[in-house]
Amino acid sequence: MAHEDLPIPFYSSLDPVYGDGSLLEEAQIRFQTVKAKFVELFGREPQLYARSPGRVNLIGEHIDYEGYSVLPMAIRQDTIVAIGKRDAGESSKEVRIGNVNPKYSVCTYPADPHQMNKGFLIPYDQEVDLKNHKWGHYFICGYKGIYDYAKSKGTDFGLPFGLDAVVDGTVPTGSGLSSSAALVCSATIAIMAVLDNNFPKKEIAQLTCECERYIGTQSGGMDQAISVMAKTGFAELIDFNPIRATDVKLPDGGTFVIAHSLAESQKAVTAATNYNNRVVECRLAAIVLAIKLGMAANDAISKVKTLSDVEGLCVSFAGKHGSSDPCFAVKAHLKEEPYTAEDIEKIIGANLTSIFANSLSSLDVLKAAQHFKIFQRASHVYSEAKRVYSFRDVVLSKLSDDDKLKKLGELMNESHSSCSVLYECSCPELEELVKICRDNGALGARLTGAGWGGCAVALVKESILPQFIQNVKESFYKSRIEKGVIRKDDIGLYLFASKPSSGAAIFKF
Repeated sequence: MAHEDLPIPFYSSLDPVYGDGSLLEEAQIRFQTVKAKFVELFGREPQLYARSPGRVNLIGEHIDYEGYSVLPMAIRQDTIVAIGKRDAGESSKEVRIGNVNPKYSVCTYPADPHQMNKGFLIPYDQEVDLKNHKWGHYFICGYKGIYDYAKSKGTDFGLPFGLDAVVDGTVPTGSGLSSSAALVCSATIAIMAVLDNNFPKKEIAQLTCECERYIGTQSGGMDQAISVMAKTGFAELIDFNPIRATDVKLPDGGTFVIAHSLAESQKAVTAATNYNNRVVECRLAAIVLAIKLGMAANDAISKVKTLSDVEGLCVSFAGKHGSSDPCFAVKAHLKEEPYTAEDIEKIIGANLTSIFANSLSSLDVLKAAQHFKIFQRASHVYSEAKRVYSFRDVVLSKLSDDDKLKKLGELMNESHSSCSVLYECSCPELEELVKICRDNGALGARLTGAGWGGCAVALVKESILPQFIQNVKESFYKSRIEKGVIRKDDIGLYLFASKPSSGAAIFKF
C-alpha cells in the first residue's frame, strides 16, 4: 500500500516516534506535563494524545498554492494534543482548550459549529474572525474540518459533543516552521481519534489544509502534507492534486541547520498585505497570461486559478521560439513595472472584485493593495518549481556526496535570491542571517516558510557543524542576547541542526 494510503500510526509507547536517549526522556517529561495540566484543568485524565511535527521547507517556496511540488522535511519539534470527550451528562456542550504555556489562556467554544460565531467566529461557512484572533481558533479549525468531513461522508460521527483538550508545542511560533499547521494537524487527528476513527494520511493532509484556510490564510497544503506524511530519515517530494509523498534520501555528510531571524512572521494577521497578497497576484498573473496567450477572457476568469493552469500555454508559446521555459512567455507578455487594478481590469475586461467575490480574504487583499507585481511573482513561481525537480534530480544523480551537497547548496542560494528579489518575502533580519550562514561555510542558505520573518535554513557539512553553530551564535545572536531580545539559555530554541523526523502519530497508553 502506498505511504499516503496508510492511516495515521497508533502507538502505545513513545519510542517509535521519539527513539531513545535524551529525546525520549524529554518527550516523556512533556507528555507527563500535558497529562498533569489536563487533570488540573478538567479533573480527569485524557483518553489519548496526538502529535504532529513542524517542518522546514528545503526548497519550493510559495509554489504549493500554485499547484507545484515542494520538498520539505519534518523536524523533531512538534505539537502534542491531549484530548478527552466530555460526559453526556455534563450540562454544557463546550469545547475547552488549555495550553501548558501560561501565556495562552484557556479558550472555550460552543460545541455546535453553527453557534461558533457567538463572539468567536463569523458565520460558520466563512472564515475565522481575525479581528478577534485567539490561539484556540487553530484548534477549532480542526473541529470545523472534522465536522465538514463527516457531513461530506453522509454521517455526523456523533458530533457535536463536548471536548476537552490541552496543547503543548515546541515549534517556535511565527518562525516559518509551521507551528500553526502542527497545531491544526494534531488537533484534527486527536478529534478524529477520540471519535474512534482513522483515515488515510492523504485524506488527513487534504482535510487539514482545508481546515487551516478557515483561519484566513490561503494555504497550499505543503505544511499539512509533510506534518502528516513525514518519515524518519527522509525529506519528501510532495505532489498535489492528488496529494502524494515520495521519499528523498539526502546525501551523507551534510546536515540542515535552522536559524530563527527573531523577526516573527505573523502569517494570519498580515495576510492581506503579505501572504494572501501573493496568492492574488499569482492568480492575476495566470489570468493575464492566459488571455495574452489566446484564451478567451471569460474562460480565463472562470477556469484559471493558478500559474500551473497556464504553464502548458506558456511552454507551447516558448516552444515556438526554441525554448521550453515558461518564463519565456512571462518575459514576452508581462511588463516588469507594477500593474494597477485598472491596468489589469482593462486587459481582462472585468472588475477585480467580481473575480474574487467568493473569497473574503482576497477582497481584503484588493482593498489593501496599491498595485500588483505580476511579472515578478510569475517569474519566481515558474523558476522555483523547476528548482524543486533539479534538487530531486541532484539527489538521485550518480555524483559523489560532496558534489551533490555543493549543487544542492547552489540551488538553495538561487531559491533565496528569487524569494528575496522577485517574491519580496524576505526582511532585513533574514538577509543578515543568510549572509552570516554563507560567510561561515554554509554550502547554501535561504529563508524558509512564508518569509517576512521566521527562519533561515542552511546546508552545512557535518564536519564543520559545531564550529558553524558557534560562529552563527557569535555573529547573529550574541548582540541580541545582550539587548535582551532572547535569553542565553533559550538559544537552542532558535538555532539547531535537524535531520528529517517522523510524521503525525496517535498515542494511547
